[in-house]
Amino acid sequence: MRDKNCVQLTTEFLKKKFDESEYFTDKKSEKDYRFEHSVRVANIGKEIAEKEGMDSDAMVIACLLHDISYINEFKTREEARNHGRYSAKIARPFLEKIGMEPEVIEDICYGIAIHVDDEADFPGERTVFAQTVGDADNIDRFDAYRIFENLKWVKYDEMSLFEKREHCEKVLERLESYKSLDFATETGKKMWIEKLDYQIEFYKKLLLQVKNSELR
Repeated sequence: MRDKNCVQLTTEFLKKKFDESEYFTDKKSEKDYRFEHSVRVANIGKEIAEKEGMDSDAMVIACLLHDISYINEFKTREEARNHGRYSAKIARPFLEKIGMEPEVIEDICYGIAIHVDDEADFPGERTVFAQTVGDADNIDRFDAYRIFENLKWVKYDEMSLFEKREHCEKVLERLESYKSLDFATETGKKMWIEKLDYQIEFYKKLLLQVKNSELR
């Protein structure tokens, strides 16, 4: 029988695993980001689940655990690409311990496993629930905070004026192309478009500012 405090227990489990992680020992900012990202994804997943008539507690749990394998160091790109499948392996025994129903465990684990590249290392069904785990993750990855992260990652502040202009133009082109991506639910798609439009508006304004930095 599912524990009535399953969401709270999952949150505590995630915190404990992160706090005990040897990899995160001297990486507080990375640990904080990964935990905060997981919570944001859970909140997005909950909103989608509630509006689409899915099991919202199960969705929150799936989203909280979708990146739990980041407690380990990924030494190769291949290992990083497998992080969804690794996370599912960590999640399964915990889900069994808190009494989640077998069919729900399968849905949660499959959704976690496929959220990176749509592939799992065990048989499963790409249900709307399972696909929504990845949808919620993608929606958070294109929200406001990622604008800051991405500009920091590319060292925008160190670019020449020409490079800044070129970067903004490339990002705008890429963002527009992402609008055609499929989502499992209408709610998820709507949230996705809203996030993309927000970023597009930001980069349009940034590009305009860059252009205005030159005399015409």
